[in-house]
Amino acid sequence: QVQLVESGGGLVQPGGSLRLSCAASGVTLDYYTIGWFRQAPGKEREGVSCIRSSDGSTYNVESVKGRFTISRDNAKKTVYLQMNSLKPEDTAVYYCAILSYGRSWPLGRRCAPLSVGSWGQGTQVTVSP
Repeated sequence: QVQLVESGGGLVQPGGSLRLSCAASGVTLDYYTIGWFRQAPGKEREGVSCIRSSDGSTYNVESVKGRFTISRDNAKKTVYLQMNSLKPEDTAVYYCAILSYGRSWPLGRRCAPLSVGSWGQGTQVTVSP
């Protein structure tokens, strides 16, 4: 049974940093493209950053480019999201997910909820003075 457990969320001031972790079990992480998604109150869930299994290439949504970095440690079965220069608009519940669908799509297109096969439970990130 696939299980994804996020951690590292919390309250941070604007301009601060957080590192989210996603620990996977019941799955060989090497085989899968992994993504971080977020959902703010009243908004749809969106893809934030994704990392491909085959070559480690990454995609970041425009609003986080230059601030967020996704990485993975397959040996530890863990995926990370380093978030710097956080803004109030980054406030959301952050989810990690295994992208099981759309394998032939460009990563930018694939980094979307419709590609997801398994979700974590989410971790809250609040950016506020």
